[in-house]
Order: sequence, then C-alpha cells, then structure tokens
Amino acid sequence: MTSLTTDLSRTVGDVFAAEGLDAAFGAVQVSDRPDLAQFQCNGALGAAKAAKANPRAIAEKIAARLKSDVRFAKVEIAGPGFINLDLTDAALNARIAAPERAAEANGKTALIDFGGYNVAKPLHVGHLRSTIIGDCLQRLFRADGWKVIGDVHLGDWGLQMGQLISEVEIRGIAPVYFDAAFKGPYPEQSPVTMEDLEELYPAASAACKADPARLEAARRATQQLQDGRPGYRALWQHFVKVSEVGLARETASLGVRFDLWNGESTVHDLMAPMLEDLKARGFAQMDEGALVLPVAEPDDKKPMPPLLLVKSDGGVLYGTTDMATVVERVRDYDPDLILYVVDHRQHGHFEQVFRAARKTGIAGKAELEHAGFGTINGPDGKPFKTRAGGVMKLHDLITMAVTEAKVRLAEQGLGEDYSPEEHETIARQIALATIKFADLSNHRTTDYIFDLERFSKFEGKTGPYLQYAAVRIQSILRKAQGEGHVPCTPAIHSPEERALVLQLLSLGDAMQAAEQKRAPNILCDYAFTLAQNFSRFYAAHHILSESDAALRASRLGLCARVLAVMAGTLDILGIAVPERM
Repeated sequence: MTSLTTDLSRTVGDVFAAEGLDAAFGAVQVSDRPDLAQFQCNGALGAAKAAKANPRAIAEKIAARLKSDVRFAKVEIAGPGFINLDLTDAALNARIAAPERAAEANGKTALIDFGGYNVAKPLHVGHLRSTIIGDCLQRLFRADGWKVIGDVHLGDWGLQMGQLISEVEIRGIAPVYFDAAFKGPYPEQSPVTMEDLEELYPAASAACKADPARLEAARRATQQLQDGRPGYRALWQHFVKVSEVGLARETASLGVRFDLWNGESTVHDLMAPMLEDLKARGFAQMDEGALVLPVAEPDDKKPMPPLLLVKSDGGVLYGTTDMATVVERVRDYDPDLILYVVDHRQHGHFEQVFRAARKTGIAGKAELEHAGFGTINGPDGKPFKTRAGGVMKLHDLITMAVTEAKVRLAEQGLGEDYSPEEHETIARQIALATIKFADLSNHRTTDYIFDLERFSKFEGKTGPYLQYAAVRIQSILRKAQGEGHVPCTPAIHSPEERALVLQLLSLGDAMQAAEQKRAPNILCDYAFTLAQNFSRFYAAHHILSESDAALRASRLGLCARVLAVMAGTLDILGIAVPERM
C-alpha cells in the first residue's frame, strides 16, 4: 500500500522541482510535534545548503505554492525553514474512503533464516526471540509485497550427531544399524523417540566431556556418518525426522511455520567443490596447516581475522557450512536479501562470512544481513530460567502463560459462561499474545526482563490489552448488526475522529519503517497508539446510541476500519484476535 506521507512527499517534491531544486528535498514525515501540525517537511534546510541560499526564503517559496493546493488546511513555516502541514478533513475523508488494497508484489525475494533449532533438543526460551522475531519479519515482508522463504536452518550435522550415534551403540538400543554386514533395508520405524533423544543427547555430551576415549568414539562416528556409512546415515535420518516432527509441532503451537526445514547437512556435498573453487581462484590459502580466507579491509578500525574454512585436522566449521549455505540459497532461490535472525552475539561470525561471500562473488546479487537480538532475562536481570535454575522449555513457558491468562480472565469476570473448550482456546490465545507482544514491543537489539504478571494484564501496553480492544470493537459491530444498523464510509466530525483517521492512514508508514529497520516494535507502537485513539473516540462519542442515523453509520464504519487495521497489524505480529473475551 502507498503510504499517505509517500503521496505527500511526491506532491511537495514536485513543488521543490518547480523551484529548480531536487524533488528529494520534498520528503514529508509525520510531525514530531503533533500539537503543532500533522506533517512536516524539513527539506528547505538541505535545499538551501545545496543551493547556497537562505533556508527560510526557500521555505517561503515552497509554502506559497503549497497554499494553492486545496487539500492543505494549513501551510506554515517554523524556525529556520521547517514547513508544517495540515490536511483538510475533506482530504482525509477522501483518503479514508478509498478502498484498502494489499501491497503489490515488488518482484523481490527475501530468504529469512530464523529458528536455528538443533536436532534431538526440545525448544526452550533461548529459541524464543529468533522464532518470534523471525516469524514477524516474514509476515511483514510478505505483507509488503516480497516473496518470502522462511528457513529454519537446523543444526543436524557435526559432532553432536556422532555423540548420539555412539551413545545409541553403547546402550545397544538398535544393533542392526551398527552391523557392517547388514545390507538393508533398515527399519522404517525409528528406534528412538523425541523423548529418548532428549535424554540421550545430554548424557552423551556429558560422557564425551568426561572421557577423552568416549569423545574420540563420537568423532569417529561423526566422520563415518559424513562419509556415508549406510547404518549411520539411516539412524541419523531417524534422529532428524523424529526431531523435525516434534519441532514442527512446537512451532505450530506458536502459530509459526517454515517453508524450508533445511539443515547443515543439506549443503554437505557442496562444501568440497566450493573449497576447491575458492582455492583455484586464489581466495582461500593455507596458513599453518589450515585453510583460511582473508577478509580484512584496509579501513578496518580493529583486527578482522580470516575466515577459517578447514582446520589443520581437516575439520570444517560453521563458517564453512554457512558459506556453502549461501551458495545453495543463491543457486536455488536467487534471493535479493538473505536475512539472518540470530543472537547479536554472533555478529562477528556473520561479518566474516558476509565479507567472504561478497569478496568471492558467492553472494551474487543477494544482500546479506544479520538482524541480531538481545536476551530474555528474568527479574534478576540474568537469562530467563526455571525456578530450579535450569533452561526453561518453551512448552513450560506457554503453560505458565496459559495459567496466568486464566487468572486474568477470572479477574475481569470474563469467560465464566464459556464452554471449557472455548475458555481454554481463549486463554491460549491470550497467553501467546502475552509472550509475543512482550518480546516484539522491545526493540530486537535490547535485552528485556520477562515479567509474566505485567505482560499478561488487560491494561497498559500489552498484547492482551490490544486483543481486548479489538474484541470490544467486534462486540460493537455484532450488536449493531443485530439491531439492523449498517456501517457506511467513515467521515470526520470531531477531533477524536480526526486523530483516529490520521493514525489509520499512517499504517503504511509504520509498515515501511518496520521493514526497513527490521523492527517489529514499530508495529507494536502503532497498534497500541491506534487502540488508545479508539478508546478516546469511544469515550467521547455515542455509537450505537447515536440518534442521528447518518452519524451512527459513519462511526460504525470507522469502527469497522479500526478493527480491520488492528486485526491485520496483530496478525503480522503473529497475534490472534479471539472471537470474544
């Protein structure tokens, strides 16, 4: 959708061009001082510098031309040359009356790498931010016209797989997979469940840390797996499939889906030819027995070590698989952007990989970007854990949030007459809104303290508050329908309606800013302001009790538009609106 400020920028830009100045100086933004004006243009200052002229004199020429445009109720100059603008109610009414259109496809493809789960491990709180932020960004990019591919990028290769395989062998769980004489086929049924893997992996990891011989056995198993030993490959495929089913079930409980369930193993066969190519083209070189790719630049402010591709013992690292993954993604999807939603502590690693991919041409036309994020902390300011001090599983966090949601419903006297099934559904929707909005309303780069009691409240800047606001509007519209009242195209009749219309018309700006900055918190702020403006409108005006039929229909139309925008914005945030609360 074209934002209102984009259209205004085009109008004001044409005026700058008519004065012989660059149209780009006509950029219009929502006013920093809404008490003074609805919009502002600061371009006269930049234009004056370019033209070596007085900024206020330029602003006066621009303002004089704009005053002849009947859409503007106010054109004023402030300070050294800021141009303040108000639109007439007629112009705003015409804009709000125009049918809403989905964004047109922009012809660009974004591949978003998020989740980053590991085979044999359940989801825990540490996975939450990547999952929630990544899902919001993929929803946002799609809404803004991108073709989006979401890839979970599983950790399904490497030493942890060798640890699991050797642990299964030691325990004698499935001897057929270790019988070198067995010619197959191997059983279709996995010899281990997800619950088994959750117990096997930490036991194997601890054993390898305690016993060098045990670690060496795991390394041999890893090498044989990667070399293609049939029994090990078959057992490993069971590990991956069982984990994928469990992980997909858990992400579905969050309302999150992935287009690809690729992992590090997906690019195993691409690594050898990629390394040979990098050596042949002179990018990769030997250094003390290891193969490295220098990525330092002359203007670096601090040392940038080379990307280590192959260790002196022949092992490869994450950087190698990440490079091969870029090769695979460029080959298969030709993306314009590959966005990695990964903990900000990995920034140095991604800087090395991105430089290497650009320097060698592996990235093609794709822009590579790391959207890092901070940590979820408990009340003590440390990473969020269980009361016992362990890592909290995602399932347990959701269960806690559902319990808290039921407490909140009881406090509000809501849901007492609902069926147990509906009550459970609504509590779960509130719980997910609590968790997601708490995360997304904080800028992704910041650490934040997760306070379940505060974030689950039905007042304040919370997910449940926004759900409740949307449900209230749904209730108004249902009652209106029951009474035979039909909404019509909304129009402004009061300051509260004007503020609400202006907020509705700024949705495009919020979506563009959230996309450009990879910042879902901008959408959270937008939705919260919209709900607050609706609350003021609702408190100031009769709606269903309005005796003037035309005015009532207009206000119902405004309610319907607010609901559509609120529900659409919450959907991008991954938050569902209950039928009732």
